[in-house]
Amino acid sequence: MRHSVRGRKLNRTAAHRVALRRNLVQSLIEHGQVRTTLTKAKEVRAMAERLVTLAINGSLAARQRAITLLNDRAIIAKENQEDYDGMSDAKRERVLRTRSGRRYRASITRPGVKFTAESVIHRLFSEIGPRMTRRNRARNCSGGYTRVIKLADRRVGDGTRLAVLQLVGEDDKPRSKTTDKTERKRRAKVKYAVYAGKPLTRRGRRRSTKRAAGAQPARSKSGE
Repeated sequence: MRHSVRGRKLNRTAAHRVALRRNLVQSLIEHGQVRTTLTKAKEVRAMAERLVTLAINGSLAARQRAITLLNDRAIIAKENQEDYDGMSDAKRERVLRTRSGRRYRASITRPGVKFTAESVIHRLFSEIGPRMTRRNRARNCSGGYTRVIKLADRRVGDGTRLAVLQLVGEDDKPRSKTTDKTERKRRAKVKYAVYAGKPLTRRGRRRSTKRAAGAQPARSKSGE
């Protein structure tokens, strides 16, 4: 029995699963969305939501916890990507790290270096955290910082369903609760009534309204 076993194995070892989640979340923070399989998107979503919650907190302890969960990655801006690809290894190291060996937090200009890399943790706490905080205050809500959009096409080879994992925008409203009676809700209500021992309400056959409206009153035998 799978007692106290949470998550999906994804046909990987434990270390491989941790690396997979970190890489996908780092790509999500860098690009705002990531295209992957539906199963991986559902697995990564919980970790992304937790990191955004830490970013909303914004304290030193939250930042240290985020570094422990996510590690760090250097982000090169799109306008500087071509220049970075043409650099030598020594110049790339100067773009990524300072002389002391620490990563750059934000992209800045230094003597001899036109641009530097940006830290994933810095973008998470400086951009995504304040944006989600403003969203929570404006919409009077919390949570739901990511969305999973299922795609119609499937992966070539094994036919796995694909999806897009996105960070919600500041102006995106939370999903409102619907009161429409659907077939799924009706089945859930019947199942609850069975477990609770309540009597079931039998639904009779529906009578056609067209037939009742078009039917003429029967005439008596006397011709009246």
